[in-house]
Amino acid sequence: MHDQAHTRATPGPAQLRWPELQGIAYGGDYTPEQWSREVWTEDVALMREAGVNLVSIGIFAWALIETSEGDFDFSWLDEIIELLHANGIRVDLGTPTASPPAWFFANHPDARAVTRDGVTMGFGSRGMASHSAPAYREASVRIATELARRYGDHPAVVLWHVHNEYGVPVGEDYSDHSVRAWRLWLQDRYGSLDALNAAWGTAFWGQHYGQWEHIGAPAAAPSVVNPSQRLDFARFTDDQLRACFIAERDAIRAHSDRPITTNFMANQHGGSDLWKWAAEVDVVSDDHYLWAADEEGEIGLAIAADLTRSVGGGAPWILMEHSTSAVNWQPRNVAKRPGEMARNSLSHLGRGADGILFFQWRASRSGAEKFHSAMIPHAGTGSRVFREVAALGATLGKLSEVQGSRVHADVAILWDFASFWAQGLEWRPSEDLDAAERIRAYYERLWRDGITVDFALPSHDLSRYKLVIAPAQYMLSAADAANLNSYVAGGGTLVVSFFSGVVDENDAVHAGGFAAPLEPALGILVEEHLPLRQGDTVTIDFDGRHYDADIWQEDLSVTTAQARAVHLDGPGRGEAAVTRNAYGAGSGWYVATRPDATGLQAIMTAVYADAGISPAGWPAGVEVIVRHGASADYIVAINHTIETVSLSVSGTDLVTGAVSEGTLMVTGGDVAVVRSPH
Repeated sequence: MHDQAHTRATPGPAQLRWPELQGIAYGGDYTPEQWSREVWTEDVALMREAGVNLVSIGIFAWALIETSEGDFDFSWLDEIIELLHANGIRVDLGTPTASPPAWFFANHPDARAVTRDGVTMGFGSRGMASHSAPAYREASVRIATELARRYGDHPAVVLWHVHNEYGVPVGEDYSDHSVRAWRLWLQDRYGSLDALNAAWGTAFWGQHYGQWEHIGAPAAAPSVVNPSQRLDFARFTDDQLRACFIAERDAIRAHSDRPITTNFMANQHGGSDLWKWAAEVDVVSDDHYLWAADEEGEIGLAIAADLTRSVGGGAPWILMEHSTSAVNWQPRNVAKRPGEMARNSLSHLGRGADGILFFQWRASRSGAEKFHSAMIPHAGTGSRVFREVAALGATLGKLSEVQGSRVHADVAILWDFASFWAQGLEWRPSEDLDAAERIRAYYERLWRDGITVDFALPSHDLSRYKLVIAPAQYMLSAADAANLNSYVAGGGTLVVSFFSGVVDENDAVHAGGFAAPLEPALGILVEEHLPLRQGDTVTIDFDGRHYDADIWQEDLSVTTAQARAVHLDGPGRGEAAVTRNAYGAGSGWYVATRPDATGLQAIMTAVYADAGISPAGWPAGVEVIVRHGASADYIVAINHTIETVSLSVSGTDLVTGAVSEGTLMVTGGDVAVVRSPH
């Protein structure tokens, strides 16, 4: 559609390597080390009953595998792997490096992580290790190597699971090991102190560096620490964690040809740049848990699934963890109600997951997670939860042909982890600025309109999208801005929300005014930010109708754009609130405030017309996603309401076998997966 040059093509693994499994992967984390042999025998029988074909083992078992430094006991692991194999259950074998044993810290006390406030982490939780500590790196590679030597070609082992949720709970580390690694990282990034001083703007507050050894980690200080330094430390931390993964991955690869992954946390942990991580794994996997406080958690779930699929370049992915019911770590751990687990699972599947796994198989009787739900809860196999687990297994067993099909989207929302890191630092114009909130607002509008979304970076090739939305692109390099301008010039429609295009990659304000790099596409310059006082509400006039807005206005200089909405009150009274600019073959929209939901709906309706996009028109509360296969489309229809709905869908429901000719009825709380031949 567009004739332009781009800096980065489609992201994702260099080559998808799916584990050798028949049909959709189904199962979860399994911790046999917490149970007797008698329970193991019962477990595998129940797994077969529930349709389980894949379990993750060994993830937190370092102390029981390497019982002291260099001494390994594989006897129990041999036994359980053989038992699973005999019962036709495949293994996702974990490297247990997220939780080093007590002997490790006794032998290497300097390998403990240190917080920004200078507190050394103690033992008894998970994580705790400095990822920059040489002893930790060596120990991680050693146990990964020994596991791969022993099980690398075992027929039951079809996937490797390195570590667990990198960066959670410990990401940033301020130990001496980390500081030394940080200085080397900076030397590699900048080459000279002159370049570093320029990038960090160290002339401010007299922070100029004359020797590398004088640079420390951005630990707690009397006032705000240099934000450019803080941003680089976030980048460094992410690189350090990924270096640990790569070291383990390569150790495994020397002895095994099975695909290797590590479990991401999509939109629920922002400390990892998943665009970079996805390029290092063989298959993308993600952990997702509903936020109990979110009364429409299905929307947050959809964001997580779409983001996971997007960082993987659209390839099928694995939902490595989600819950059968309540979790244990939120202020109020709301339990899932009947049918909710199936709706959650099939929403992930509809958005590209070819694996549906849970944490965990059997609920732990002891420890911090004993109130976390499981496939076998404390109430046992007579429980509603286990009945639903078995029913879901039976359903997934009927969906094998969906495997490998892809999701297509006409809309992309920009998701830039580094920009979020920068925006989240101190001393921004308003504490009400929230990148996640802006993304949720725009995504939610598209979700309600039944429009499928990809996520992307501003540097990606965006030419296949009719519409690109930048809800929170605070940081934008000149090259990325040129890419967005080119996208619009080539015929695309771009929507940019306030507080975007403000700083460059070093967190330095762009010359020429806020949003200046996007002036060609948007036809505006932001002269001044006008944040509102807490609780203040203002009114905008959009196409003759009035809508409420809050937290933000701007003093806009309109150059080539047309004002589509005007502020009727507040400090920005009389200023443009929404603009549209014709640029080349496309158009650029700018939204200089936070409109309420009805206002955003009105704005996006006009944007859709510009982009040639039509809302799907599904009933409210009904989610419909389409996966495209070689010979058929697969329509996943999820009814989040309590009422039966009628959908204009034709095909065969793979779950029930029912055939619909133009009208599909989906009862309240139910799901249909319909094959529609091409």
